Amino acid sequence: MDTAEFKKRGREMVDYIAEYAETLSQRRVTPNIEPGYLRHLLPYNAPHKGEEWEDIMKDVERFIMPGVTHWQHPRFHAYFPAGNSYPSILADMLSDAIGCVGFSWAASPACTELEIIMLDWLGKMIGLPHDFLCLSDHGAGGGVIQGSASECVLVSLLAARHATIRALKQQHPFVEEGVLLSKLMAYCSKEAHSSMEKAAMIGFVKLRILETDDRFQLRGTTLAKAMEEDRAMGLIPFFVMATLGTTSCCSFDPLYEIGPVCQKDGIWLHVDAAYAGSAFICPEFQYLMRGIEYASSFNMNPNKWMLLNFDCSTMWVKDRFKLTQALVVDPLYLQHSFSDKAIDYRHWGIPLSRRFRSLKLWFVIRKYGVEGLQKYIRDHVRLAKKFESLVRKDERFEVVNNVHLGLVCFRLKGSNNLNQKLLSSINASGKLHMVPSSLNDRYVIRFCVCAQQAIDDDISHAWEVITQFTSDLYEIMKMDNKEKNKDEQGVDNKENTDESVDEVFMLDHKKRQSLRYKRSFFVRMVSDPKLYNPKIVRSQSSTGSRRHTSDPVDDTGVVTPV
Repeated sequence: MDTAEFKKRGREMVDYIAEYAETLSQRRVTPNIEPGYLRHLLPYNAPHKGEEWEDIMKDVERFIMPGVTHWQHPRFHAYFPAGNSYPSILADMLSDAIGCVGFSWAASPACTELEIIMLDWLGKMIGLPHDFLCLSDHGAGGGVIQGSASECVLVSLLAARHATIRALKQQHPFVEEGVLLSKLMAYCSKEAHSSMEKAAMIGFVKLRILETDDRFQLRGTTLAKAMEEDRAMGLIPFFVMATLGTTSCCSFDPLYEIGPVCQKDGIWLHVDAAYAGSAFICPEFQYLMRGIEYASSFNMNPNKWMLLNFDCSTMWVKDRFKLTQALVVDPLYLQHSFSDKAIDYRHWGIPLSRRFRSLKLWFVIRKYGVEGLQKYIRDHVRLAKKFESLVRKDERFEVVNNVHLGLVCFRLKGSNNLNQKLLSSINASGKLHMVPSSLNDRYVIRFCVCAQQAIDDDISHAWEVITQFTSDLYEIMKMDNKEKNKDEQGVDNKENTDESVDEVFMLDHKKRQSLRYKRSFFVRMVSDPKLYNPKIVRSQSSTGSRRHTSDPVDDTGVVTPV
């Protein structure tokens, strides 16, 4: 490494990052480009000779930034937060500079041991039972950093599958494993993350997706009934995934109901708290995880709501030996003389190679402290409650979910098409970025408090944008109705008035002279055409698309791997 050059360019990069953060609000939150924009800007072949660093950085601003969706933008309210803070960024820089590959204790002892300690720290912070901690008196549990919540779900399912097949082989030693595998049944609610469906596909097990109640929760009675039905058909329930803080509406499955159902027959219960898990740092939110003592495994994403940059998904198990037994592959070249005394995280997940991700946890927790992280969480919840109160004060809207944390699901009182048009127009303007979800076949708009430095003015601004676009949409609908009535010589034709706006519209109040002119200026392109343009969505659905767990299933509710 040329250390002099590195120092110079490192300072320049830090300055660029700092300026980007300081001026982020001046950028458009979503890019105004179309798919394939970049391939027309970059050369067809890689450069044969190295280029000047200054030219590379110029091209970052010229070519890359125009295509970036700015997840740290104060107007970004889509999905869930993407963690970000300077201690986390600097920790990643240090990790990259050290460059170790910590697949085993011997490969880099500090990498392994810091991860063990940080997972115990965090487990205590969120109130996990001591059974999940590695350095507790019980000693059988432990935590690990995975790349994503999807990995956490998958390895939990694989561990449960291995333990179940092993037990069944003892009972039925002459039955082929493939036959036993074909009988295994996993369960989740229709609000569970789609990673559960993917895990079932990879694990070659059946998955039954269950209905929720009016608060979008999976009830224990629903689960027990489904298991009873499946046993009567010769199937073997072995794995349940409950969710604390669903993606669609941040609902919470009652673990205190689901847990006893699983415990009764020794069924593995995995709890996915990818978003909401960070909130449990605050004692006042820990009631939402009541019944966690029944879980076999638990995961959360500090890289969502704990100021850590992606990737950092944390996972705990009560019995780490059940996890490692399912994943151990131990060639001679990876063995070392301390294998019997130390944890080797290569046995805890899918990849062999592992980065020094625990540095991020260590830096962030030490810099902000538990108190600082609690303040950050509580402030986001307060801002979400403020947005909820604004929605409830406007009679045109309704709040659809129980606002426990930082997510508010709302909609106009009207058809799905009306709400789709509203969200499409807002996203097309680049003034805000939100995404939809479907709750009991109703199209709703998700508003999540995401920015690290979010303030009250950001919430007020977002609501002003939403209400102004709503008023303009209604005005355009009235204009259309008047013209229709005029054309039909006074015949009353008020049915499906919201269907009259045929295209996504963009309203810019500084540049447009009147609603009539705005009505004539429609744009098809929005920030994500596949997601927001109603005509594209309808076209894709008619040609077939991959089903999500919230979509309808067949009459039996069973999804079988293809």
